[in-house]
Amino acid sequence: MKNTLLLLSLFLALSCGDNNETAVNPSTPSGRALTIMPLGASRVQGARPEFESYRYELWKLMVNAGWEFDYIGTVSDEASYPNYKNLSFDLDHEGRGGWTSGQIAAELPQWLRSAGIPDIVLFSSPAGNDALEGLDYNRAIVNINATIDILQEANPDVTILIERLAPAQSTAMRGDLLNYFNRLQTDIVSIAAAQTTGTSSVIAIDMFTGFTDDLLADEVHYNEAGARFIASRYFTELGNNFESN
Repeated sequence: MKNTLLLLSLFLALSCGDNNETAVNPSTPSGRALTIMPLGASRVQGARPEFESYRYELWKLMVNAGWEFDYIGTVSDEASYPNYKNLSFDLDHEGRGGWTSGQIAAELPQWLRSAGIPDIVLFSSPAGNDALEGLDYNRAIVNINATIDILQEANPDVTILIERLAPAQSTAMRGDLLNYFNRLQTDIVSIAAAQTTGTSSVIAIDMFTGFTDDLLADEVHYNEAGARFIASRYFTELGNNFESN
């Protein structure tokens, strides 16, 4: 099951094409904005001007669509972002540079208590730092599953988009790192299928196909074009999985 009826309204705006006057401003049945938690490490956090997070580009796409949403998290971005359509960028997120899958799983319950319970989680580059550090692969898989369990326990209706992560620079993608990465690409699909319940969708989203070195600011982080690439994949995947149901 790919979503719940509670979230269906979020994506009706996509069916309106370019007619902004008829776009739906989706929210939950209670009338509040849907909460979206960007979760992960440095690719979520960003570090302007050195490298970008996808969050700002995705925020602009959702603003254009007229969606009513709220990024949540215990971290507030300290970088400067231009206003867009007279709106200030929503700075909240749950990204921490350098953190491993085990660190994220261990701290997530406290973040949920502090930031609130999300309707949608954007789970970025799971175990990416584990791969870079050469940490135990099986333990990383346990941690990814534990993170999903924690989110579903907090909200049995949560929708989780989990990335099949974009690669590092091609010169670095070799040996043990390449093997780790390739295993993650396959296992994340299996995790998503196994963790999906009758009320909670876990959706594997492909950030790998079509991602090239010119989308990177350094060995692993996005430049502005890379941030737009990732944001577009999130935006499209959200529409594909909700609009059609």
